Amino acid sequence: MSRPWIWGLCVVVALLLGVLGLGVGSTGWQSPWTMGGATSDPMAAEILWGIRAPRTVGAGLVGALLGLAGAVAQGLFRNPLAEPYLLGSSAGAGLCMAVLLTVGLPWMVAEGWWARVGLTGAAFVGALAGVGLTLLLARGAVHTMRLLLSGVVVGVVLGALTQLLMVWSGEAWRVMQAFMLGNTALLGWQACGVMALVLSVSLPVGLLLARVLDALSLGEDTARTLGVPLGLTRFALVAVMALATAAAVAQAGLVAFVGLVSPHLVRPWVGASHRQLLLGASLMGAVLLMAADVMARWLLAPQELPVGVLTAVLGGVYLLLVLHRRLP
Repeated sequence: MSRPWIWGLCVVVALLLGVLGLGVGSTGWQSPWTMGGATSDPMAAEILWGIRAPRTVGAGLVGALLGLAGAVAQGLFRNPLAEPYLLGSSAGAGLCMAVLLTVGLPWMVAEGWWARVGLTGAAFVGALAGVGLTLLLARGAVHTMRLLLSGVVVGVVLGALTQLLMVWSGEAWRVMQAFMLGNTALLGWQACGVMALVLSVSLPVGLLLARVLDALSLGEDTARTLGVPLGLTRFALVAVMALATAAAVAQAGLVAFVGLVSPHLVRPWVGASHRQLLLGASLMGAVLLMAADVMARWLLAPQELPVGVLTAVLGGVYLLLVLHRRLP
């Protein structure tokens, strides 16, 4: 049975982290109210509203998308260790970016807005293409095990091709490092708009399909008995998972463990209903990545840690503690 106070707690924590995100920069903590006030330096106001604000909001949106995709993945595969990158989205995004960086198209190597749009678009298209290749190899979304194994194969092969391209191009490797480690530093209002649009589509569709995930948790035979069209609904769930993951990966790179850990953190509080779990995992994902973003800026200021490194370390420690507690 769900506990309503968990929603309010997540919202309050997210708001507090939002204030911290506005105030934490390369010089440590600065009050956001004095920076953005009417008498403040215009440059300080631009730093606050043009850099820190979209970065903080963007981190929350990336976390929400990954939390949603992780909850869908764990329900779809009936595996608590499933995560959003299982179907080859991350490998496809990485390979597409590596190809464009290695080819070195003139508008890609230029600095500024065009380069950012090009790399972001490449990552998004590559992520969807990776999932499409997985579906092609699995002959659709009818068989869960075949879909899972196809995703593993696609991830390994495309990841190997990406590494091969990185060996050929040292310049591409430097750009790809930020992508592979996860990075929220370049999130802007345009990226926030794209992710908000994707979340506004994928979350309602996921909630509509929550009963399908409830039925799948009882087994495929039971789901068929209940009249669930497994092929069509699985394809729709894969589409939600792929779209949410592709949008997050395209904007922030490979942020580890958020999609895996978020459903685990809320599951004891929201019960067995996937409708509650999808919403809770999205909120928890936003909180986790906003917290990691603040820590990445604050711990070693003025230097900055890759946010994906922090989420990997903290998520790995959490899973080890859970494993230690549950094993005899």
